Amino acid sequence: MSNFKTVARAGDLQPGDLKHIELEDETQICLANVDGTIYAIGGECTHLGGPLGEGELNGKMIVCPWHSAEFDATTGEATCPPAEDAEPVYEVRVVGEDVQVALPDAD
Repeated sequence: MSNFKTVARAGDLQPGDLKHIELEDETQICLANVDGTIYAIGGECTHLGGPLGEGELNGKMIVCPWHSAEFDATTGEATCPPAEDAEPVYEVRVVGEDVQVALPDAD
């Protein structure tokens, strides 16, 4: 079961924008607004931990600011080296102006 957490305001994330989020438990999340739809994937590059939310969004591709690895914002798939491993993907919903991300329940 998932637990939704408000992580941003919809008005703060325009189409083409990325946003780096760090939760209280140190989970890193990258929000991406792809043509008006907000997606969330893991926020640390699977290559060397670069902050994906500080990179660039080209279409639906998130480019890591450290070594230019690329990830599909919609699937988390690593599409360009040096990263080989995919990012986790989080369900997103917008409630009013709140951007909420589904996080797994802690055991």
